[in-house]
Amino acid sequence: MTGAVSGAVSGAVAGAVSGPAGPLSAPEMAATASRPPVQSPIVVELFTSQGCSACPPADALMAKIAPRTDIIALALHVDYWDYLGWEDPFAQPAFTARQKAYARAKGERMIYTPQMIVGGAEALVAPEAPALEAAVAKAAAAPSPVGIQVSGGAGQYQIELWANPPLTEGTVVQIVRYAPQARVEILRGENAGLELDYANVVTAWHAVAEWDGTAPTRLNAKIEGEQPAVVIVQRAHPGKSVPLPGAILAAARLQ
Repeated sequence: MTGAVSGAVSGAVAGAVSGPAGPLSAPEMAATASRPPVQSPIVVELFTSQGCSACPPADALMAKIAPRTDIIALALHVDYWDYLGWEDPFAQPAFTARQKAYARAKGERMIYTPQMIVGGAEALVAPEAPALEAAVAKAAAAPSPVGIQVSGGAGQYQIELWANPPLTEGTVVQIVRYAPQARVEILRGENAGLELDYANVVTAWHAVAEWDGTAPTRLNAKIEGEQPAVVIVQRAHPGKSVPLPGAILAAARLQ
C-alpha cells in the first residue's frame, strides 16, 4: 500500500492504479466535506474452495446475488484445501491471508469454508439465503460516515472520498478485479465429477492507498483490461505486523 494521507492520495499498482491524484481546492474540500454520505452497495466476500465439498451451495448462492446492484459480491478462493487432491486454479495465498486477518481481527483461531463476510464485519459460516439477507439488511441499515463518488470511464476514473463527520481511525483504499463467470470441471478431490459454475471470482486485490478520513481526498485510477473492478474503503485496525481488516465503509463499481 502507498502513503498515509489526509488530503490527496496517489498510488501505483500494475494494472490497477496509476497517476497522481489531483488535489482538491479549498472550495471543493468545503463542499465535499459537507455532503452527506450516500448508501454504498454492501460488499459480500465469500471464502471458498473447489476442494471443499461443503462449498458448492455457497457458490450457488453467490451466483444468485452477483447481479444485484445493492450488493458487491466477491468470491475469494483459498488454497488450504488444495492438499486434498484438487488444486483450485482460482486460489491465491493472499486470499487465505485475508481470511486469516479477518479471524485475527475477531480474536478467532480457526478459519472455515465456506464463509461469508458481510460489510467487512459479520461472519457467516456455511451461509444460507435467509441469514445472508438478514446480514445484508443489517449492514445497509447502519449509516456510514464515508461517501464515495466515481467519475470518468474508458479505463480512466476519478474517485472522490469524504467523511462526515471526519473519521477517528484510518482506512485502506483497495481496488479489486474479478472474473464475472467461470465454469470448472472438477476432476479430483471432494468434488470430483462435478461441473461447477462460479460468479465474481476475484483475480486481484490491491491495497492502493491509506486515507485517514480527516479531509476529503481524490484518487485517479487507471484500470487496464476487460475485467470488472470495484473500489473498497475499509477500516484498518492495528495488528502485530500488518493492519487488520475492519468494517467496509464505502464501495463502488468502476467498470
